[in-house]
Amino acid sequence: MDLNDTKIVAFACTYCAYNAADLAGSTRMQYPPNVRIVKLLCTGKIEPILLLEAFRHGADAVFVAGCMEGECHFLQGNLRARQVVEYTKKLLEEAGIDPGRLEMFNMSASMAQKFVEAVKTMTERVREHGPSPLRRATNP
Repeated sequence: MDLNDTKIVAFACTYCAYNAADLAGSTRMQYPPNVRIVKLLCTGKIEPILLLEAFRHGADAVFVAGCMEGECHFLQGNLRARQVVEYTKKLLEEAGIDPGRLEMFNMSASMAQKFVEAVKTMTERVREHGPSPLRRATNP
């Protein structure tokens, strides 16, 4: 599988994870270019349908990146996001899709390396499992 063809969607909170991604880019850290970042005010606004729609539209893997636990700018948004991710993983498993294609990561704005590692982790998972079965079904 050509990893340049893989699609990874990252839902990132404005205050921490998005800034970590921005810092990674501005300091020219190297990571796979296959990630598309969706900026959210808070990961607490994530819903299972958003995660599932990302897969339906061709994502091979999806991750949610929020503030460090206990440090959410909106108090408990990242804790809610973790619950949503765990629930959605169960839905994926019931649908016959590897739940490892979805993950939650926590990072602060200064943790650019953690963002890079998250992208690399998800890229490696796609490498191991191949393209999403949904992607293959919609794009023969």
